[in-house]
Amino acid sequence: MLQMPINGHQVYEVSIYNKEVRAMVKENQHHHFFDDQWADVHVRNVTARDEGEALAIISKRFPPEDGFVIDQVSEGHF
Repeated sequence: MLQMPINGHQVYEVSIYNKEVRAMVKENQHHHFFDDQWADVHVRNVTARDEGEALAIISKRFPPEDGFVIDQVSEGHF
């Protein structure tokens, strides 16, 4: 759920996908845990003080070790 920005925080839109799922879908296979939809880019909103904090938050929720790739980060327009 999106939190409204307060005390100098900003909303960032983070585009993310899973490279392992993407590779498996290209081979007509399925990941054992993540849904095929993760082959496509998903956009998540993150409330943070700056872009670095937004990246840290999203990386904790969607770890690179699990195949997640941050495609783009931009300031949200709310």
